[in-house]
Amino acid sequence: MGIIISSEATPTAIAQGRTRYLTHLSNLMMVVIDFEDGPAAQPDPPHSHPHEQISYVASGEINVVLGDEVTRLGPGDIFTVPSNMPHSIQTLTPKARLVDTFTPIREEFLK
Repeated sequence: MGIIISSEATPTAIAQGRTRYLTHLSNLMMVVIDFEDGPAAQPDPPHSHPHEQISYVASGEINVVLGDEVTRLGPGDIFTVPSNMPHSIQTLTPKARLVDTFTPIREEFLK
């Protein structure tokens, strides 16, 4: 997909107050997710997937829930999610931005 200029990207709405834009290669995907629906009273429902994930908190503050462990994270923090591990987040600020990477790519995000 080459170069993505953020000011020219057309984000996709994934839920009320949440958008994403992405790029990918054959086996690696990067997804920028903007949350503008916070702060949330509770974490999102946990989910899991076969993809390995590394996420960077670009702005805002979140709680990340990995299995039964909850950790507060802010700008510059990173978390990893092994394949098939239940996980979720809770936004703690009105806005947050995460940069997620996945391998292999999330084919369902391309639909």
